[in-house]
Amino acid sequence: MSEDVLLVEDKQVEGSSPEGGVISVWTLNRPSKLNALNAKSHELLKSACSRAEADDNIRVVVIRGAAPLPAPEGKRPKPAAFAAGADISEFAGKSSDDVLPFFEDNAWDRVWNLTKPTIAMVDGFALGGGTELALSCDMRVASDRAKFGTPEINLGLIPGGGGTQRLCSILGYGKAMEMVMSGEMVGADEALRLGLANKVASPDELESVTMALAENIARKSPYTIKVAKRSVRAALDLPMSEGILTERSEFVALFDTEDKEIGVSAFLERKSADWVGR
Repeated sequence: MSEDVLLVEDKQVEGSSPEGGVISVWTLNRPSKLNALNAKSHELLKSACSRAEADDNIRVVVIRGAAPLPAPEGKRPKPAAFAAGADISEFAGKSSDDVLPFFEDNAWDRVWNLTKPTIAMVDGFALGGGTELALSCDMRVASDRAKFGTPEINLGLIPGGGGTQRLCSILGYGKAMEMVMSGEMVGADEALRLGLANKVASPDELESVTMALAENIARKSPYTIKVAKRSVRAALDLPMSEGILTERSEFVALFDTEDKEIGVSAFLERKSADWVGR
């Protein structure tokens, strides 16, 4: 990427098949602003999504925030942050007509609509748009100092990047209402209990725990992973009876794929599967 507000690094996955599989790690890189999302962040995230969708070698996307910069002498260091919301300076003086085009084509939806698995690696604050970015990912691995929150209510606003809807899907109606209306933060342990976080680790172990999960997924059949994501997502949009029919249709169709034969044979022969991705 030409700008440094988003750093993109592809990490090779040993043992992936087809060969060449990578985990694409995207680092929100505005540490002086606690990695707050601005217009440029959104543009680069959208570009990264387009690249990830088009590149068959990218098996999993991990999104993280840059670590705090060293504090100047005599100054208190900034806290860790995944993304401490939106850059509020960009809101001043804006009308609905000004912001509508941005929200009609935003990075949260682009991440949400990726067919590749996505994991948010959350260390420290994930607030407002930062929580919404984490919610746009399929999974969230948090450090034990992570804090999630939707404080937009304190600005006379509500979440606008899908937060009200995705929080309700994950947490249920009552807890989503509490977070949105109070603006209060949820710590890592409560996030784990509520299902907002999949795993919690110490800050020192956060990367290794996240990457272990990503590598596990990246070694599966990329085609079957795509079908699995599509099938689970159907549960969010369809009544259960229709969702079960969708799952059945996806399951049956996999019996016509090469990877199903490869996986079954590998299991019976007690060896690793060498997927072909179709």
